[in-house]
Amino acid sequence: MSELTVDILGTGCKKCHELEVNARTALAQLNLMANVNHISDPVAIADCGVMRTPALRINGQVVSQGKVLSADEIVAFLPH
Repeated sequence: MSELTVDILGTGCKKCHELEVNARTALAQLNLMANVNHISDPVAIADCGVMRTPALRINGQVVSQGKVLSADEIVAFLPH
């Protein structure tokens, strides 16, 4: 399997941090290793096509914008 990359896109607000915690929890539930990045630069976020934060991107594909997904919701987007 190729390397898994999970990006949290947001300026660092409470919701962005909550999304990151939930993403790490989802990865742990599936026993997956991933590079987890927090992208906070507004220009970089916009370059990803994201207009609402927090956003979640998995392997370069934006899967959610403008809401905090639960760990269970994130599991559905992860390979398993």
